[in-house]
Formats: sequence, structure tokens, C-alpha cells
Amino acid sequence: MPTMRALGPGSLSSFLKTVLDLVWILLLVVLAILAASLLYGVLAAVNPALPFARLALFEGLDPLQAWAVVLVRLLTAFLFVAGVQVIVSRLREIFATLKAGDPFHPENVTRLRVVAIGLAWLELVRYAVWILGALLPPPAAPDRPNLSLTAWFSVLVVVVLAEVFREGARLRREAELTI
Repeated sequence: MPTMRALGPGSLSSFLKTVLDLVWILLLVVLAILAASLLYGVLAAVNPALPFARLALFEGLDPLQAWAVVLVRLLTAFLFVAGVQVIVSRLREIFATLKAGDPFHPENVTRLRVVAIGLAWLELVRYAVWILGALLPPPAAPDRPNLSLTAWFSVLVVVVLAEVFREGARLRREAELTI
């Protein structure tokens, strides 16, 4: 039975690079929709004469308070998707080097560090949303976030992987100088 290769053209990394490319495009579309929604939300909050400016979702709140709730939720979604977009973008670049058969490319160290920062960003956005949501009227108040040890462990794992890749790149550079 033939085994699936991990590196190079036609490998598992090549397939994953294609999947990441598709996810990256989808995230760009979602970011554009969220940005347009944010812009419209700001305009609707300022000008109640715009279509759909009156929100029936939050009865008992004046329109400005209702739009504040909606805008905070849209901003949260935008920040979260932007963080995921950064992570996927760097993973695409890493998988491009894997597809090319060059896993210890020196730039992969920086890319992995950015992925670690992105993962930490997503977790910090979650905490910021909870703090900001507590300041808004009751329908917007999210549940109190729990400390996700899995998320922070993932950040540490990616930081360690970045150091492994740094060492691999250093060893490759030394080997190239030796020959």
C-alpha cells in the first residue's frame, strides 16, 4: 500500500495548502461583509432615516443603544475573523514552503511566531469582548469567559515549534556552509 508523502508537490502539505487558500478567500469575503456592515451600522446609528436603521431586536432600548450593541458584536466578529485571517495567511506561507519541499525555510520561524501571536490575540479578544459587553445594556452582556488552558497551551506549543524550526534552519545553514 503506497504511503502519502508529507512534503513536496502532490503531498498532504500540497492538499492542505489548497484548503488554506480556499479558507483564506472565504475569510476575505467575510471580512469585507463585516467591514461593510460596520460602516452601515455607524451610519445607521447616526442617521435613523436610513433603511433598516430602526432595530426591533432590542425592545426597550433606544436606537442608539441598540446600535451600540450591534456594533460591538460586529466589531468583535471583525476582530476575531481578522485574527483568523492572519493565522491562515501565515499558515498558507508555511505550507507553500512545505509543498516546495523546504520545511526549514528561515521565514517559517517568523511565520510561526505570528501564528502564536494570532492565537493569543483571539483569546485576548474574547476577554476584551466580555469586559466591553459588561458595559453595554443587558441584551449585549456576554457570558463570563473561562480561562481556556487549551488556547494558551496551543500558543506555547506554536512558540516551541517556532524554536524547533529556528534550530532546523540554523542547522541547514551550517550544513550548506560546510559543503
